Amino acid sequence: MLMSPLTMEHSQGNLGNRNVRHIPVMLNEVIDHLRPKSGNVFVDGTLGLGGHAEVILRLIGAQGRLVGIDRDAQAIDIVRKNFKNYQGQWDLIHDNYCHIDKVLERLRIQKVDGILLDLGLSSFQLEDPLRGFGFRVEGPLDMRMDQSSHIAAFDLVNALSEREISSLLKEFGQERWHHRIARYIVAHRSQKPIETTIELSHIVLKAMPRQSKREKIHPATRTFQAFRIAVNRELEALQEALGKCVQCLKIGGRIGVIAFHSLEDGIVKHQFRALAKTGKLNLVVKKPIRPSEGEVQLNPRARSARLRIAERVAV
Repeated sequence: MLMSPLTMEHSQGNLGNRNVRHIPVMLNEVIDHLRPKSGNVFVDGTLGLGGHAEVILRLIGAQGRLVGIDRDAQAIDIVRKNFKNYQGQWDLIHDNYCHIDKVLERLRIQKVDGILLDLGLSSFQLEDPLRGFGFRVEGPLDMRMDQSSHIAAFDLVNALSEREISSLLKEFGQERWHHRIARYIVAHRSQKPIETTIELSHIVLKAMPRQSKREKIHPATRTFQAFRIAVNRELEALQEALGKCVQCLKIGGRIGVIAFHSLEDGIVKHQFRALAKTGKLNLVVKKPIRPSEGEVQLNPRARSARLRIAERVAV
């Protein structure tokens, strides 16, 4: 493992006293379709800053129970402080949501009424430069959701071969110019290790043909997405989790998944459809729900969100 000194130094990125504005995506749509009620047991498998979870807590009331899971220990700490008014109603667990079955087993919960997976990054992760998720401000090449894990983006950027980087950018970033970007990365790191987000972003910009720089999204968007997905093994976690989530639902229980790019949404769509064919699931919505124009204006990050809802109908 090659984790850079810069990454190690800042691996416990701190929000300090800075206020982070968190807007839960498609909150009304999530609540309308998951239908949390008094006394229900719910799982928020991607807790983040607890925007969705807090509304669910209010609706399930003192007789209900919320299990919040997140890979980011910092998120758990923030939410634990914010949820003091709901003591006794929640369990907050530092873990990967793909281990939902084991988490519920440890809590002696057999089945739940609803599960939410919001697969987007939390506001505080994106806005803290020390976490290394963004390409517009200087920060270490980190990108780890779970900062106790050993592999950071620095390791992949500086250790993978040109062919491996090209494949990663193509598969996880759906990047058209994957060959060029990989070549430029390897050329630059031959002079010195690539340590910061700005360094990687500038390399991508240099690699891009002129016409590609006129796109609406920043040219480095897909590259950063690809390395983030690889660092956190996000698609593997989603593949593993969906079947377990369905098994954890009561008959009549519902699962909602918010995806932010086609790779994630494709996995959810295909697994939901496959489980529907077996008779275990009913697709509550045939096509994904998209945010309203009004929501996108208030929260531009919601633009690419897609919400799919399914209901457990058989054992």
